[in-house]
Amino acid sequence: MNKKRQPFSTFLRGSLGIFVIIAIALAVIVILSFLLSKTPLRTLRYFFLGPLQNRYYFGNMLNTAIPLIFGGLGFSLAMRAGSFNLGGEGQLYSGAFVATISALFLAQWGVFGVILALFLGSVVGGLIAGLSGVLKMRWNTNELITTFLVSYAVVLVVNYLIAGPFLDTETNLIATKKIPENFRFLHILKPSNLSIGILFALLAIILVHLYLYKTKSGYELIMVGLNPRFARYGGIRTSWYRVWPMFLSGAFFGLGGGMTIFGTYYACMKDFSVGMGWNGLAVALIARYRPAAIIPAALFFAYIESGARNAMMHSDVTFEIASIVQSVVFFLVTSTVLQQIGVKKRGL
Repeated sequence: MNKKRQPFSTFLRGSLGIFVIIAIALAVIVILSFLLSKTPLRTLRYFFLGPLQNRYYFGNMLNTAIPLIFGGLGFSLAMRAGSFNLGGEGQLYSGAFVATISALFLAQWGVFGVILALFLGSVVGGLIAGLSGVLKMRWNTNELITTFLVSYAVVLVVNYLIAGPFLDTETNLIATKKIPENFRFLHILKPSNLSIGILFALLAIILVHLYLYKTKSGYELIMVGLNPRFARYGGIRTSWYRVWPMFLSGAFFGLGGGMTIFGTYYACMKDFSVGMGWNGLAVALIARYRPAAIIPAALFFAYIESGARNAMMHSDVTFEIASIVQSVVFFLVTSTVLQQIGVKKRGL
């Protein structure tokens, strides 16, 4: 009986550091509310209870988690292979743009057009990230630098394309034309923006879990991340796993961008994705790169953002309170000391 309970108790001990980080973040919310608001109790009420008060706010909170789940999966796949992908912003943005433009050209293709447009968006995101993997494989360049720089350049290129050749002149927004109505995802919790994209996000979690823990390729990817020298001596093509995980990482970021367009915005607006890539990275850090743990981590970040939006509308604080709390979480989640709270050290 003790053996059966051991895995769950081990999981709780291993996750204690994350719970401490979340508790600190929530405490920061309380402190900021008393420092920045003239009505702190009202602010806290709408911050913590606002996202849950009705179907509209709750659905929008879940909808916010969709790109975070895809981003968290993308970064986790790269990290599992021992690589860093800091280009999520550009990969998500470019994937959203390509999916949008593809949808405009594939308007007559129906469901197949939806699938193809999302596929193309994910492939573009994958190619952008995969480029850094190729550079690391061939010349051992630092993917931390290359992914970030390439992403920054891609964002500028996409901004130019949206504001220039693909600008919709019939709207006041700096955006492309809207995708056809038959390409837009069905909403499942009206009047909120929550779409069936949440189901695809959950499906992606399952597929990544099965890939990592039930396939030979997933096992090899994890082995390369844990010890590339041992993996190479074991006959694993480590050079392949410099490129493939990076491609998968960018593909999930790109797919998250396409899902956001098809489920929420229906057009690619200039800079609509600012912060999504970095938040996806933080989600992966909180989840410790475990696919199943990405769901609660994404919901936590979505909850903070939705709570800040409610507090802004119903009290005297600004939306920047969410950015402050997210930055605190981002800072704390990189702390090895906090993450190791509750973890038993061998030999003690």
